[in-house]
Amino acid sequence: MFDEIPPSFRNIIAALNEGKIIAYPTEAVFGLGCDPDNEKTVRQLLLLKQRSWKKGLILIAGDYEQLIPYIDDNKLTNLQKEMMLSTGSKSITWVVPARKNTPKWLTGKFDSIAVRITNFELIKKLCFLYGKPLISTSANLNGLSPCRTKEEVIAQFNGQVSVLDGSVGGRKNPSEIRDIITGHLYRKG
Repeated sequence: MFDEIPPSFRNIIAALNEGKIIAYPTEAVFGLGCDPDNEKTVRQLLLLKQRSWKKGLILIAGDYEQLIPYIDDNKLTNLQKEMMLSTGSKSITWVVPARKNTPKWLTGKFDSIAVRITNFELIKKLCFLYGKPLISTSANLNGLSPCRTKEEVIAQFNGQVSVLDGSVGGRKNPSEIRDIITGHLYRKG
């Protein structure tokens, strides 16, 4: 199966399988990510970013099915599921009810989890090749601007992460963050 993975993705998939942190281009900025089920690596990512676990993290996925192990699908109406699937070129991260067994290192102090189904081909492909969603938080150290190029990631993180080659999408701002139940806007996109 590893031979079927395009060469440009092989070292990133290997890094994920080895429990390492990766950086990858997203719709607007580079993101930092890792396997969401690897508690040790998630904690390393939080330490690297100097980010409190209490804030929770975003999962980025290639499709809705990849999110089922983490979200409480039974608490979402068909209309809400459609909203998650029909964002088109808009980049929206949805705060949705989390399954009771979703780890606190993902949800933080909340009983919800932030998720985004991406239409950005590079990340969609990465999620499908890896077979699950990834952590998605902006690639920047606390207090610094998010990285928009591979070179900025390398300079800011000094070789501590494996970087997927590619360019960020054309969006100026990171994704909008909105509550799927209440419609509350947490961050304008």
